[in-house]
Amino acid sequence: MDHATHHTGTAHDHAAHETHPDQGGRRPGTATWGAAAKATLHCLTGCAIGEILGMVIGTALMWGNVPTMILAIALAFVFGYSFTLFAVRKAGLDFKSAVKVALAADTVSIVVMELVDNGIIALVPGAMDAHLSDTLFWTSLWGGFAIAFLLTTPVNKWMIGRGKGHAVVHAYH
Repeated sequence: MDHATHHTGTAHDHAAHETHPDQGGRRPGTATWGAAAKATLHCLTGCAIGEILGMVIGTALMWGNVPTMILAIALAFVFGYSFTLFAVRKAGLDFKSAVKVALAADTVSIVVMELVDNGIIALVPGAMDAHLSDTLFWTSLWGGFAIAFLLTTPVNKWMIGRGKGHAVVHAYH
């Protein structure tokens, strides 16, 4: 083998080892907007189920705004984590490891989502006192979810790109 062929092969080998593209041809540490949106939608689904359930329960029990909001947020975390927990348990992880993965995958996303959507509801005049039968209740809730999705997606993209957040779940799919 001559020097030029050897050198070219070596340079090619080094380039291949430095980039290690994944199946999509992307370098590690990069995250697509699609992956970030999917992770955010996954999180939003659990949060929305928990929040709506909490608000329905709090309203049915005639609780005030603060206890109802606390219940709704607590259930948002429970449902948000449970989606990931069930998925990684199904993939074969033991319960303790699955809890660790769910906490690592979802905590930041859920916190950002809850701060944003509950902040929106708190800021919309009359939304905190609206009833489940009021349009204002549902428009402020869904508007808060939409804004939370838009603001949380870049956070998830940043985290996935650093091997954090939902990136830890992909090892178990």
